[in-house]
Amino acid sequence: MNSNTVTSTAGRQLPASLAANPRLDLWVRFPQPSHVEISSGKVELGQGISAALIQVAAEELGIPPAVIRLVSGDTSRCPDEGLTAGSLSVETGVAAMRAACAEVRTRMLRYAATTLGVSPEGLSISMGQITAPGLSPDHATNIWQLADGIDWSSPATGDILPRHPAVGEQPPLLRPDLPEKLLSGGFIHDITINDMVHARVIRCTHPRARLRSVDVSVVKGQPDRVRVFRNGSFLAVIASTEIDAVRAHEALSAAAVWDFDPLPPFSDIEGLFRDKERQTRAVHQQGEEVASDENGNPNTRVQRSFSRPFLAHASIGPACAIARHDDTGLTVWSHTQGPFPLARQLSRITGIPQDRVRVIHVPGAGCYGHNGADDVALDAALIAIHCGQPVRVMWTRRDELTCGPFGSAMHISIDASVGADGRIRTWHHTVNSHSHVTRPGAGDGVDLRAAWDMDPPMSPSTPKDFPPPSGGGDRNAVPIYDLPHQDIRYAFVPHAHLRVSAIRSLGAFANIFAIESMMDEIASACGHDPVTLRLTHLGNPRARAVIEAAVKAFGWSEWQDTGDGSRGKGLGFGRYKNTAAWCAVAVDLEIGATLRVKRAVAAVDAGRIVHRDGLINQIEGGIVQAISWTLKESVPWNSDGVAINSWDDYPILGFDECPDISVILLDQPASPSLGVGECAAGPTAAAIANALSQGLGVRATDLPLTPDNIARHMEA
Repeated sequence: MNSNTVTSTAGRQLPASLAANPRLDLWVRFPQPSHVEISSGKVELGQGISAALIQVAAEELGIPPAVIRLVSGDTSRCPDEGLTAGSLSVETGVAAMRAACAEVRTRMLRYAATTLGVSPEGLSISMGQITAPGLSPDHATNIWQLADGIDWSSPATGDILPRHPAVGEQPPLLRPDLPEKLLSGGFIHDITINDMVHARVIRCTHPRARLRSVDVSVVKGQPDRVRVFRNGSFLAVIASTEIDAVRAHEALSAAAVWDFDPLPPFSDIEGLFRDKERQTRAVHQQGEEVASDENGNPNTRVQRSFSRPFLAHASIGPACAIARHDDTGLTVWSHTQGPFPLARQLSRITGIPQDRVRVIHVPGAGCYGHNGADDVALDAALIAIHCGQPVRVMWTRRDELTCGPFGSAMHISIDASVGADGRIRTWHHTVNSHSHVTRPGAGDGVDLRAAWDMDPPMSPSTPKDFPPPSGGGDRNAVPIYDLPHQDIRYAFVPHAHLRVSAIRSLGAFANIFAIESMMDEIASACGHDPVTLRLTHLGNPRARAVIEAAVKAFGWSEWQDTGDGSRGKGLGFGRYKNTAAWCAVAVDLEIGATLRVKRAVAAVDAGRIVHRDGLINQIEGGIVQAISWTLKESVPWNSDGVAINSWDDYPILGFDECPDISVILLDQPASPSLGVGECAAGPTAAAIANALSQGLGVRATDLPLTPDNIARHMEA
């Protein structure tokens, strides 16, 4: 059974989100004539989920999208769907919305049949009007006239099958979130509230620093406009204007003295994990290892190690939150990916009963993972409780790049062997990684930074990682290929020098990068074409079709090599989590003083397509971010902490460096919709590394592929 569905009492399957929140009035309401309100726990992070939710609701209810108002991520009005993460918004959230709306439609038609004295089989809903052949205008009705007569608090049954209209049957729905963002201030940073003050928090770039002392007299020149709030090592300034808060923050930052144990010097990623306490387990084992074929021919052995550094979210817009505390309780506006888990943590930290803590999601900068959004929400809550006024807190650029969680560094070793017939015989894969899961509410402790700074400090969760099958550091460590002997192991290292948590695709980015680089390395060692090698080891027709579509659209066989090492072509492939969307990426790489991806072609099978534009947008964004990770990004540090002050210290891909991107979608209307948001990351990284190897003859295995790293591999 798919893990995103559960069996209802009627014997059918309900999407997990609907099973956990079965009351239909949590999903669909009819507040006034000609309007329908739908609610979702999945939030808009720039991935276009709002368009998909409105579209499926319109399709199932038989109403125009224009009459639908979406409420999402409000803990007082929406179903609790946990996190918007893991490429599950369509797979679970949209599936739940579709199933809920299908039940609402059917109950509406059954009630209409009773009211009108006709058979429900002949009734239908179009533009909100309930019609039937031969039904006179005198008996016409609509869904708003009937809505109050139905008990919508009763649970969904799972007995109703959604209609699933074919893609293209309805005109494409334009992204409803874009006009406000582009034209009228649709981000949390743009919100103002009456009597609101502005605050900034002073922090050290060392992840475990304690505040020894601070000379607050440096901001006492404006006593009516600037206040200082300190609780243990939590230090903040509060001002009536943003500019006063910024100036006071600069002054207090210079006056603060911190205590910490120096961080060890950075050497190499493998060295970070060497001799560390680890918890090793077998992820997947199958088949017997055989050293030679039936004719006694020995296997060809290929060994490589791969690594990725710590990665920052590096959101363009710094983390921001607004909080208000009054007699009704605590209200926090946040761009969190998990409003409900955040609300529970805020209740635990502040002691305010959970039913009096409300979190309202407001869009912020995209992050695809656990960035500083939840931390700044607690910052704002603590300051609002202290000062008794609504407060807006925004992190500095330095805070954004140093104080939030990072994606864990990873080191991967692969030892494979190939028979004389060109078939891969054995595959040993060991991945070393820290945790990819320290989101608020995911563990046994409190995982918000300010809670560790308070006096007394609250304890973070015991380090752990996501369990299989989706996994954390071991996500996608099991090859998707048909390999007779596999031994996949995960060495989990609990202690990390830097704060770590979820970043887009978790361990899948590094694991697919390693596996797909290894596939090309095996092809090279054995004199095989890399595309043929992959297809030889793939029996799944959908997997094969994705690779074939990518190389065809790229023009793989027609591509002309310059022969001077200035260009290269490469392919990467994977199925995200081995359960979500298949994705193959082919790139045309320009090789010079730096690397530049000139063209990228992606082919994707995400099952039934819900919102075509949103799907393409996700793939394009994933490719761009993966290029940036692969070519540029790495978190530096020194003994005093994270050594980033600006974009100069943590460069990301510029707009002028984005390649021409083509996306081919392989629609599967008879199959369930699959998560797609993170499926392009690993294949893109591998395609770039494979293109470098094909063009320049250098197998670079340590990310990012900077000139220094490439030169080191050339020397080796």
